[in-house]
Amino acid sequence: MDDWAEIRRLHRAEKMPIKVIARTMGISKNTVRRAIRATEVPRYERAATGSIVDAFEPAIRAQLKLDPKMPATTIAERIGWVNSITVLRDRVRDLRPVYLPVDPVSRTTYEPGELAQCDLWFPPITLPGLADVPPVLVMVSGYSRWSVGRMIPSRHAEDLVLATWVLLAELGAVPKALVWDNEGGVGKYRRGGRPPVLSAQFNALRGLLATRVVILPPRDPESKGIVERTNQYLETSFLPGRTFSGPADFNAQLGAWFALVNARRKRHLQCAPADRIAADRAAMLELPPIEAGQLGWHNQIRLPRDHWVRLDTCDYSVDPHVIGRKVNVYADLERVTVRCGGHLVAEHARSWAPHQTITDPVHAEAGRLLRAEAARAKLAAHPAAGAAGAAGAAVNGAGAAAGAADIEVEQRPLAVYDDLTNRREAS
Repeated sequence: MDDWAEIRRLHRAEKMPIKVIARTMGISKNTVRRAIRATEVPRYERAATGSIVDAFEPAIRAQLKLDPKMPATTIAERIGWVNSITVLRDRVRDLRPVYLPVDPVSRTTYEPGELAQCDLWFPPITLPGLADVPPVLVMVSGYSRWSVGRMIPSRHAEDLVLATWVLLAELGAVPKALVWDNEGGVGKYRRGGRPPVLSAQFNALRGLLATRVVILPPRDPESKGIVERTNQYLETSFLPGRTFSGPADFNAQLGAWFALVNARRKRHLQCAPADRIAADRAAMLELPPIEAGQLGWHNQIRLPRDHWVRLDTCDYSVDPHVIGRKVNVYADLERVTVRCGGHLVAEHARSWAPHQTITDPVHAEAGRLLRAEAARAKLAAHPAAGAAGAAGAAVNGAGAAAGAADIEVEQRPLAVYDDLTNRREAS
């Protein structure tokens, strides 16, 4: 190899004649000519000397023709092989693919903007004030592997839709398909290639985003392996050594961690998600303009005298001045607002703990003043009833002061009950 390279250098770079090269390097001129004319790198090749298994190859082929999956030990027994089994195994390994049916596997690849996989992750942690830890919605783009996530109050369809919209806003675009497992708040898988039955909230989201929602069959986590592996990575890389003061703190730490992860190089991609997200977003759909109230919790009720409205399992106070009027209740992942005729009549931070009653002190004081005013109005409208009520209260107070000894109670003789019993038996 060294002589070949040096001959070609002297001939092409130094313009040295063949005779001079041969004399300088001490080799024949024919060797110099062959090196100059060569189009391939010279390599040492030794002629095959044959193998002890060559004579048995027809018999091996005959056995593999009968059963392509026949073990090498069985073949050795049937052809009378008495030599090293290793030599026979190597030849069987070379011949077996000729008789096996071709069954290539596919490689799952995703085009830019094609889809994003979504899944709920339930972190094994504890949060102050919450008996049950809320779920975390994780979304991963198939092409770029860009990951985002957020803890949400519940698994209700309203919260899932809100969280999906928030994560798509962080992603910056809308994939052409959102892949979900058989989550009750999203929809239900139907066999036979029929389209899934989506919940009303996700049907509305699908129409607003102009995308497709894919529901996977039950017990099929492999179909969304990208987000499943992300969930596992969260448990092994994000959670260890961390403590959280509440859902807001959890989301803040999770967002910072995803910013680092999306900049890390992935072995499968041979690059970082940040290097591919631009191409991914360019192939996705644009985010549509969605106004507050189009997604999430919204309801219209007539405010009762009990001026609290229920959202999920919690009750929130409303300004009692709008009792009897229709109010619009709306909630996102963080706030609960109530409006009456376009005017804000209540606003609360949403409670993540279930079965709570949240009361604004302003609403409580307004209710107390309105109740006192209503009582005065009743007294003014019926003064006689008010005086009688006051006199009755005075008499009751005097009777209570007199004591139980001054009260006479009639005692009926027991013979009366015997007479009643006898009459019933006679009849």
